[in-house]
This record gives sequence, C-alpha cells and structure tokens, in this order.
Amino acid sequence: MKLCLILVCAALLPAEAKVMHRGIGLFLCSETDREVVYGIDGGEVYHIDFNSMKGVKTLPAFGDDYIFPGDYEGSISNMEICKLNLDYWVKHDTDIEETVDAPQSSIYSKDDVELGSKNTLICHITGFYPPHVEVTWTRNNVNVTDGVSLGSYYPNPEDGTFNLISTLSFTPEEGDIYSCSVQHTALDRALTKTWDVQVSLPGVGASVFCGVGLAGGLLGVAVGTFFLIKGSN
Repeated sequence: MKLCLILVCAALLPAEAKVMHRGIGLFLCSETDREVVYGIDGGEVYHIDFNSMKGVKTLPAFGDDYIFPGDYEGSISNMEICKLNLDYWVKHDTDIEETVDAPQSSIYSKDDVELGSKNTLICHITGFYPPHVEVTWTRNNVNVTDGVSLGSYYPNPEDGTFNLISTLSFTPEEGDIYSCSVQHTALDRALTKTWDVQVSLPGVGASVFCGVGLAGGLLGVAVGTFFLIKGSN
C-alpha cells in the first residue's frame, strides 16, 4: 500500500507559561484511507471524522475550549493536496522499497473489575508502519462488534511508527474471556492478546493477617499463663 504522510510540528509557548509544548498535525492519505489528527505533547486532541464530515475534539470536557481554523473544509483541501503528492511519488519513485514494522499490543481494563458493573477494555496497539491495521474483538471465542470503538492513528515522532487504541464497552461476568486481534501487513498471522475476568476479593488479606495475629496473641497469653503457674509452683 502506497501512502503519503505530511507531518507538521510546532513548538508552543503560551504567553502566561514558561513550559514548552510540542504540537503536531498529521495529514495522511493512501489509495483507500485518509486521516487528519492534531496532538500536543504526545496525545491526540482533535481529529477529523470523514464519515460524519466533522471535526471531533478528544480533550476531556473540563479542558479549555479551542478551534482549529478551517476544520472539516480545510481538511478536504489538505487531502486533495496529499492525493496529488501521492500520485506524483507513485509515478516517479517506483524503486523505493516500503518499510514495514510489525505492531505490538496489550489489553487491560480501564477501571477495577467488579462483576456486573460496566467497564471498558482497552487494546493498545503500538510501533507499526504503515498506519493501517484491522482490529477484531471476541468474547468467549465469539466475535463482538457492539460497544467497539477505534481511535485515530497517532505517530511516534521518534521513529515514525504509529499507535492506535481500540476500546470495548463490556459488563464483566465471572469466567468470561475476551481477546483483541490485530492484523497488519507486517504480520504473517493475527496478533492476539487475551484478557479474562479476574476479580480480587477485597479485605481477604487483611482478614487473614488479623486472624493470624489474634491466634498468635492468644498463644502468647496461654504460654505466659503456663509459665506463671509453673513458677508459682
């Protein structure tokens, strides 16, 4: 798959602050995909959803409001430029070998697990290139599509690879096993990580400790009483 990547970096220094921030704008296109993402300090803050034809803010609700000039309309223009660049390089650089890097993944829950309480599973996919992966979820070996979301591709400025997060909203039940499978052009077979519902029993350790302490204390009293009586005799 041929692709064109336009990466714009900027150092940001707010007037009222003395901390340097690093902003990034990513414009990515291929024969089938297109992506526009903005980030700051290694995290995404905004991306374009081309299906719903609008920009999506990804800062938390309590973050400062902001606007990206041009928004969706500007992104359409940037994608046209990206396509022109891609067509040019495909025609003139046919001898260039495309680099591929296989992804790594991990899966974990967003919150502590409580049976019957809604939670979110996070599949964190890192270190892959080119930026296209397919992600599938299963519950007890059955494919799951409800409650699944897929984030935007986010670049690693250090090495040019990409990260991606997929989430699954679920309600944990005892014995359930979930999996996140990733397919990528650098993999011979899908990369699959599993996660099973494990619920810790709060307070068990403390109860055992207190029980042992109490038993030890009673034993000490018994031994002391024995030697006291022995000494009196």
